Amino acid sequence: MVDRVQEQWATERPELDTTAFAVIGRMSRLARIVERRLIENFEAHGLDGDWMFDVLMTLRRAGEPYELTAGELVRQTMVTTGAMTNRIDRLEARGYVLRQASTSDRRVVLVRLTSAGRAIVDETAIAHYRLERELLRSLSPRQQAALASSLRTLLVDLGDVPPETG
Repeated sequence: MVDRVQEQWATERPELDTTAFAVIGRMSRLARIVERRLIENFEAHGLDGDWMFDVLMTLRRAGEPYELTAGELVRQTMVTTGAMTNRIDRLEARGYVLRQASTSDRRVVLVRLTSAGRAIVDETAIAHYRLERELLRSLSPRQQAALASSLRTLLVDLGDVPPETG
């Protein structure tokens, strides 16, 4: 598709430089394809799209007791507090998380992964990372590393600053 668009512009408007479109157009198409495949995988595991996996994985990565404040979840998942409240409500209704007030500060809400939440996220993570490897199977490990590095450089340049590493 991208090649055809570039060929058409080369014929109709040869003075247009579509070099960047060769990258941006492919990244856009790739993002849609990857997103669709990931969502299908999440749904196959009983999760409503990527947001459930994102919240559950954030809690799982936090380590025992698999608990974060609602504010920490907002910062780590980059959604609004209203959206996070809705997400926690829905995950709690499914039995994947528990919400409780902090013993040290009643204004702070703690969100903890339940055993059911841990089981679903652990199961889904295996399939998720397998699918990601499958999606990149046409690239060698060296090509994957170079692509990851190039994308990181571009994201940082566009203001998506990586979190501090500790």
